[in-house]
Amino acid sequence: MEVKEKEITTEEKLNEEKIFKPVENYNIRNNSNIIKVFCIISLFLILIIFTSFIIFTLLNGINPNIISGVYINNINVSGLSREEALKKVKNEIISEIPKEITLIHDKYKTTLSVEELSINYDIESAIDKATQIGKSGNILQNNLKTIECLFSKENINIDFSFNEDFLKSDLEDASSKLPDKIIQSSSYIEDNNIIITKGKSGCIIDIEKSAEIIKQNIKNINLKDNIPLVTYKQNPNSIDIEAIHKEIYKNPVDAYYVQNPYQIYPSENGLDFAISLEEAKNLLNEDKDEYIIPLKITYPNITTSMIGTEAFPDLLSEFSTNYAISNRNRTTNLILAANKINGLVLMPGETFSYNKIVGERTISAGYKEAPIYVEGRVENGIGGGICQITTTLYNAVLYANLEIIERSNHQFVPSYANASRDATVVYGAIDFKFKNNRDYPIKLTCSVEKGIANFKIFGLKTNNDYEVIINSRITGSTSNAIYSEAYKTLKQHGNVISTELLSKDTYKKH
Repeated sequence: MEVKEKEITTEEKLNEEKIFKPVENYNIRNNSNIIKVFCIISLFLILIIFTSFIIFTLLNGINPNIISGVYINNINVSGLSREEALKKVKNEIISEIPKEITLIHDKYKTTLSVEELSINYDIESAIDKATQIGKSGNILQNNLKTIECLFSKENINIDFSFNEDFLKSDLEDASSKLPDKIIQSSSYIEDNNIIITKGKSGCIIDIEKSAEIIKQNIKNINLKDNIPLVTYKQNPNSIDIEAIHKEIYKNPVDAYYVQNPYQIYPSENGLDFAISLEEAKNLLNEDKDEYIIPLKITYPNITTSMIGTEAFPDLLSEFSTNYAISNRNRTTNLILAANKINGLVLMPGETFSYNKIVGERTISAGYKEAPIYVEGRVENGIGGGICQITTTLYNAVLYANLEIIERSNHQFVPSYANASRDATVVYGAIDFKFKNNRDYPIKLTCSVEKGIANFKIFGLKTNNDYEVIINSRITGSTSNAIYSEAYKTLKQHGNVISTELLSKDTYKKH
């Protein structure tokens, strides 16, 4: 059976529209109200945010202090003025810097001077950077940076400088002083032998790595704690006998001079192994800590002292003292000492030592017994009288305006010189020394004959030479002592340039 679909009439449709139309109008009105409320709330929120943004911007812009969350080398400077931050950072850094930095290697300790390291922290620049955070960009950037620093701190590292050359030099010095340091094989000449010592393994400071660790501690201002040194083990260099031979070997060189301008070239002794190189190598096959190889000295045909006085055209000074010919032993001693010095040439800057040149006064050297001063009394002793040669030379040296290095007066005023014009020597105890402070070599000549001991000093005069005047005088005396002093006056072109005290001396009375 077929069912027919019901047809909807026009009237029914109208009735249906009437039923649903009020509901539809209600929904539209409701949605419109929600949208209006949402817009009002959104506008209000935007207004609040915008107002807050304006207020935040204004407050941030007019605030001269450092924003919150800013640190300098982990020192909190939030909210501080530039001056406050500078004072705080300086005080905290100064309190963390000791006078010395302690370096350690096992139980060994050494120190570095902070002052000599010249450590300098550029605090001013760090403060400048801190004050610019949140203020150096546009409005949006500044505000975002300010907000960012509220939640995560901004740390500024201080730039620094120090004397790196001094640091590395000090580390090299410390490396040479480690108790377990490496000892390299070495050699030295003693008497007529060369002594070769075998090296030992040991530690060396790694200069670059140790310097970098110290640099990091300076950067972090962590200088109060002990800083460990970086070291490494190293074996010594093997003994190279051929290199040692090459280093010490030299041929003798004859002395000579030239004129226009005057120039003296001193002689040099030659030196060589007294055994063959092969024999020296065989010595090293023995397991020893020290090896001794004999040396031989070869002498030049013309020594410096052989150069005639024509190479020393000018007499710089001369001085003489008198002696008693009748005392033969004393005269012999004077002649022996004078002959040791006669003809000696001193190069510029070279120092003369009386005891070194004359040597020990012994019977085997030919010296005789003659009166000497011993603990305030006169006794016979080997080499008595040679102090007259010292005294004569001393005065010649003064008049040549040479530099006195060491000089002592006698116990008593000697018969051959005035007070403060003498010089005594005792082998192994008291020496007489002077230096050739001129720019040209000098030659000493000495004669002892006919009751006169005489010294002459030859060299090359210059336009800057002075006329030398020596004055001495007794300044006082007691029942037991005599007091005196001597002065040296320098004149040039008739004018006094200077006067200096040479010595103040005390003598016992006979």
